[in-house]
Amino acid sequence: MPERKPRKDAARNRAAVLAAADTLFTDCASPDDVTMADIAAAAGVGKGTLFRAFGDRVGLIGALYAARLEPVEEAVETGPPPLGPATPPLQRVPALLDALLCFKLDNRHLALALEGTGSGSPYQAAHYERWHALLRDMLEQLPGLPDSGFAAHALLAAVRADLVEHLAGEERVPREAMRSQLADYTAAFLRAPRDPE
Repeated sequence: MPERKPRKDAARNRAAVLAAADTLFTDCASPDDVTMADIAAAAGVGKGTLFRAFGDRVGLIGALYAARLEPVEEAVETGPPPLGPATPPLQRVPALLDALLCFKLDNRHLALALEGTGSGSPYQAAHYERWHALLRDMLEQLPGLPDSGFAAHALLAAVRADLVEHLAGEERVPREAMRSQLADYTAAFLRAPRDPE
């Protein structure tokens, strides 16, 4: 049996839904305020169309997040320095953390919504395992770091969506100040002397 191609209206509806969700998450006061009904209405489609295309709210948020994150992932996988794979870990680790911070600053409510889909824990969200594994593998290349898995968790904690939202939203820390603070923290972490076992 020949493989069915997606109908043109299905592709158009998917694009309309992602665009509507993008706008709603960008403009909302809280990501919890954005419902599937709101997204369907803004996209001009029925709720059934939404659920058929994405499964549920978590699926829709994941699809939107993945679409937004694609340029960062491309840079990490195949791009030039400082994010690309040819970059030494001492430069690549801070570049990756900076890219994730900037992404979350630019997509604050969407990042909060995604990290809130992991059974209440950002560590259960689908994207977290990927970034943790990538960072852990980079850190394993650095001499003197006893537990690259824990170190990756500790560094990623500095760019959690709830922390980014608190600093940017509640404390009104300017973007460039946050980037500078993260760079200083990461550099100090990577330079810190390790106690011999």
